[in-house]
Formats: sequence, C-alpha cells, structure tokens
Amino acid sequence: MELHNLRPAKGATKNRKRIARGQGSGHGGTATRGHKGAKSRSGYKSKMGFEGGQMPLQRRIPKRGFKNINRVDYVGINLDRLQGIAEKYNIDTITPEVLFEKNVIKRRDLVKILGGNSSDLTSKLSVTAHAYSASAKEAIEKAGGSASIVVAPVKNTEEKS
Repeated sequence: MELHNLRPAKGATKNRKRIARGQGSGHGGTATRGHKGAKSRSGYKSKMGFEGGQMPLQRRIPKRGFKNINRVDYVGINLDRLQGIAEKYNIDTITPEVLFEKNVIKRRDLVKILGGNSSDLTSKLSVTAHAYSASAKEAIEKAGGSASIVVAPVKNTEEKS
C-alpha cells in the first residue's frame, strides 16, 4: 500500500452538491436559492401551514362538532367473545391483564363488557372489568359467575406545588 493507492472505504463518502463554492462548481452565485425574497436569505423559517399570506387551509375549512376532553373511551367486549377466550385458553378468571396477555386489548385500555349474544355464555366466569352493561352483568351472574369492577386510575389534574 502506498500513498497514491489510499482511498476511503466503500460507502464512507457521499456525492453531494457543494453549494456556494464559486461559479466553477455550477452552484455558485445564488447558491441554488433563486433570486431575492425571504427564502433566499439566511435564517429563513416558514410557519407551519403558512400559505404566503393566503388564508391557510386549516382556517378556511368550517369547524364542526365538539371534542369532549373528559370523555372516557372503553374497549367493548361482548360476552360471546369472552366465552370464546375462556374455552380457547381454558380459563375461568378474566381480568384486563389476562385480556392484554391474550392480545385482546392494549396495555392502558379500559374494558367494558357488553351483553351482545348473552345467550352464548355458558361458562361460570369470574370477570373483572372497568364497566359492564346491565344485560352483561345479569347474564354473567345468571351463568353462576361473578362480575367485579376495577377502578380506573384517574388523571391528576391539580398542579403539584
């Protein structure tokens, strides 16, 4: 190996435009920024959604509805699905942790048991969930099981001092 043989490792260098390195580079003069205007100056930043003074799209579109920030979203699970899970995995106690392990819900989901196809419930299940519909609770107890409620963790909205 000699000095005239030395080369960078393959993939170590990139072919990129050498901007503002004189007229001979082909990218001198305006340095690929065009002529005049705010975009040609250093330090230019555009606000997100800015459309050159035209009324931006997010302000032109009519606003509809209402977003309730206190809404509690539950993942609804029907009794026939619980019956299927109990049979498939041969379990008689169903909790949010078990449902998470079986990939039925995500870690922080709140579970509400619904009474859809309540006639399909034949197993004596001990179910723990965050909420129940009246028909689901009735069907679980009618089959000889128990329905208990888990209290969901409440977000602390008070400022800490």
